[in-house]
Amino acid sequence: MRELKAEKIRDMAEDEILTKIKELNEEMFNLRFRNQVRQLTNPLLIRERRRDIARLQTVLTEHRKGIRTSAGSKETKS
Repeated sequence: MRELKAEKIRDMAEDEILTKIKELNEEMFNLRFRNQVRQLTNPLLIRERRRDIARLQTVLTEHRKGIRTSAGSKETKS
């Protein structure tokens, strides 16, 4: 999921970000399980998903603290 960049995440609404975090957490559980039973062909996927979750949580915190505007509420300076 290398297409999950911060710019694209910032265009998402908060509920979309929360949904994506939930999906990735479920996928992380499955990846860790498959890794333990030696059925995971690419263990680097675990690292990628963990970083994707961290990226999503960072942008979510930015939205909530008002550091950056969330999707749909673009304000212009006058």
